[in-house]
Amino acid sequence: MRSLALGVVAVLATAACSGASPGPAPRAELAQGGETTARSVAGTVAGTSCSAFPDDNYWHADVRDLPVHPRSAQWRARMSPDSDLHPDFGPSYGDGPAYGIPVTVVKHRHRRVRVRFTYADESDRVRYPFGRDTRIEGGRGSSGDKHAIVVDRGSCRLYETWNTRVRRGKWRAGSGAVWSLRSNDLRPDGWTSADAAGLPILPGLLRWNEVRDREVDHAIRFTTDVTSRHHLWPARHDAGSTDSRAFPPMGARFRLRPGFSTDGFSPAAREVIRAMKTYGLVLADNGSPWFFQGERHKRWPERLISDLKRIPASAFEAVDTSDLMVSEDSGEVR
Repeated sequence: MRSLALGVVAVLATAACSGASPGPAPRAELAQGGETTARSVAGTVAGTSCSAFPDDNYWHADVRDLPVHPRSAQWRARMSPDSDLHPDFGPSYGDGPAYGIPVTVVKHRHRRVRVRFTYADESDRVRYPFGRDTRIEGGRGSSGDKHAIVVDRGSCRLYETWNTRVRRGKWRAGSGAVWSLRSNDLRPDGWTSADAAGLPILPGLLRWNEVRDREVDHAIRFTTDVTSRHHLWPARHDAGSTDSRAFPPMGARFRLRPGFSTDGFSPAAREVIRAMKTYGLVLADNGSPWFFQGERHKRWPERLISDLKRIPASAFEAVDTSDLMVSEDSGEVR
């Protein structure tokens, strides 16, 4: 996920699946290990009253009317433009846990532990609410990115780590970041997070219940293989391999063109397509081109995953988000 993790592209490729009404009241769904999984109900993380950042946050910005970015064509030409999108979540067909990034919701009184970080200077060195109930992307024995995402439902604080593991009862991770889900504050410029872009992962994940209930209200996190050593607001960090600005920077935002037809797509896929047209995709990490992320959930339909693989990268364009910015140090939008 960062410049020294040179094997990420291969890891992601092998780890991926070869695939406005208020809605119902929130319900907590118990998962293995006793934690609740994240459920999106009217924009909240389930089992909590916490939204995935304020309504005026960058992740929720409508980008349909934004101008095309001047470098849109350059960037797309260097992002495998003839490929199709790849949902990096869904059924694993018995090959380990379902694909996707799991989310754990805990009570405020959950035990806190110290985590030792590889990139300690750019990590939030506080105690994290981790334990036996903390689910890790790919499982604890995974060779992948091993992201952990935990939401404290009492304080509405988000804890995210990358390369998360436990050795002899001690927690370690490559990097870690903490956010208040009630705030638009960004990390210090130049700091990484659990993502190379220095952004939170949770608000960019597709979640099954928001797709099912037709209420996806945010941009979606995605990756590409070669990025520039630059980043665009609100990204705070980059991990590119070239200084050329002809390659996409972290934080670049892409939207699906409005004329893209939804004929032949399932209702669930049409909801994701609507979100891609309205909110777009945010380039947040290095990885396989046009892989986009969702939560790990056993109910992702096979038809949805198949449909999403039919969306061509050529149907996207980069947008200029500079006019959305209120402050360089805030994710608030105009």
